Amino acid sequence: ELAARAHILAIDDVIRRTLGAAGKTINDIDIVAATAGPGLIGGVLVGWMAAVGIAQSTGKPLVAVNHLEGHALVPRLHAASASGADGATSVDFPYLLLLASGGHCQILLVRGVGKYDMIGQTLDDSAGEAFDKVAKMLNLGYPGGPVVDRRGAMGNSQAFKFPRPLCDKPGCDFSFSGIKTAARTFLNKINPPYSDDFINDFCASFQAAVVDCMINRLTHAMQDSRVIMAAPKTLVVAGGVAKNSAVRASLEKLAARHNMVFAAPPMNLCTDNGAMIAWAGLENYQIGRVVKSPIAPRPRWSLTEM
Repeated sequence: ELAARAHILAIDDVIRRTLGAAGKTINDIDIVAATAGPGLIGGVLVGWMAAVGIAQSTGKPLVAVNHLEGHALVPRLHAASASGADGATSVDFPYLLLLASGGHCQILLVRGVGKYDMIGQTLDDSAGEAFDKVAKMLNLGYPGGPVVDRRGAMGNSQAFKFPRPLCDKPGCDFSFSGIKTAARTFLNKINPPYSDDFINDFCASFQAAVVDCMINRLTHAMQDSRVIMAAPKTLVVAGGVAKNSAVRASLEKLAARHNMVFAAPPMNLCTDNGAMIAWAGLENYQIGRVVKSPIAPRPRWSLTEM
């Protein structure tokens, strides 16, 4: 409720400032795209109704964007805009995607815009949530992912033993609650304050366990019959956890071992941003997916329901 009220107070100013910074007016806009879910419904409603108002008052086409599809498609924006100038590679369909953020952890076969096969997903916590909670246990602040990555780079990943849930099981689903619980159980036995070396080693060891789980599940996914039949040439990571340097490095090595190209959004397009929604809106518009009658935003909206 507090977030929704803050959205109401900010939305008009955000639109004005964005147009002003771009040197554009509302009449220069060709398409209006906005998130219609999933997410906390109060904030989603504010943004969606602002978009509906703009589209109706200007007669512009309106596209309802799935927030997760914004993450899933944004590596294609970077590749298209870079045109190879900075080493960005083309991200063509189909591709195998690890979508990892504070709220989600999924392995998806991306066949095209709106065409997703769920290969694996978390059974409990997401990877980003696990990073955030461990950072909170160590009093490292929020968001926890960047600081765990930074501190882990200075530590010994073999210093502490964390479980690798489901890594000895078939399938492609994740579970991160056990790693998080192991961290809490261990820290409950030690009185703070923690030394810098202890924090660095703890973050490195925890991060290594999360990355090992990701690599294990992705390796299984590459053996899934749907993935084998589709023969994707690119392994993509997206979402806030895609900023993690250890995750990127390990997935790049995994892709190379399987003769696949590795792709990820630039750092500033990994966490939630407007550019990814704009790009997903454009991709959907190009295949005719526009709003033709009133729709209700959704707090839950799986990519497999597109």
